[in-house]
Amino acid sequence: MAVNLDFGVVLERWPELARGTLATIGLAIAGMVLAMVIGVAGVAVLRSRSRVGRIVVRAFVELIRNTPFLVQIFFIFFALPLAGIRLSPTVTAILALGLNGGAYAIEIIRGGVEAIPPGQTEAGLALGLQPGDVFRRIILKPALRSVYPSLVSQFVMLTLTTSIATSISAYELTSVAQRIDGDTFRTFEVYFTITLIYLAVSWLMMTLFAALSRRVFAYPTR
Repeated sequence: MAVNLDFGVVLERWPELARGTLATIGLAIAGMVLAMVIGVAGVAVLRSRSRVGRIVVRAFVELIRNTPFLVQIFFIFFALPLAGIRLSPTVTAILALGLNGGAYAIEIIRGGVEAIPPGQTEAGLALGLQPGDVFRRIILKPALRSVYPSLVSQFVMLTLTTSIATSISAYELTSVAQRIDGDTFRTFEVYFTITLIYLAVSWLMMTLFAALSRRVFAYPTR
């Protein structure tokens, strides 16, 4: 059976594809920032003396890790309005990405923090530093350095997860692809093209994270 491929009708819509790609990158970066804030704050609470705080963080991690992302984003978008909280599709996508990524970031960062020898904490306290300063200046940075590859993998996964935001009509690359597919009926060409775009975006993210690592963690460890 002859296959008649025509990428021209897809590539001539490149302005829409470019805007969709930028929207996807924007969603991913905003989600990563929120996830990182949640990850660091969650680990700080887990190391605090607040028993209630530790229970809340652990419950949050288990809730997010044991429910599908699609259900999470539907809950925020469709269920929260019943409680008077109505968010736009874009804000909903960022919040869902941040919460989902934050739960995994908590576990990843916690692993790095627990790998830091207790003697470093004791040394910091012996020098007169406050517990918060010890966590921020002595524990957090080397912990992030040790788990950095895992965090990068998680954040690249978060970038690809942005495609699910199309289920609530958020504007991003997959929603643009669906529109072009509906107009052209060139399904193979459309999704082959955005597959290459997602591949390029993932490669770009990994390259930027590698450059950031060389700049932030460029200090001797011994």
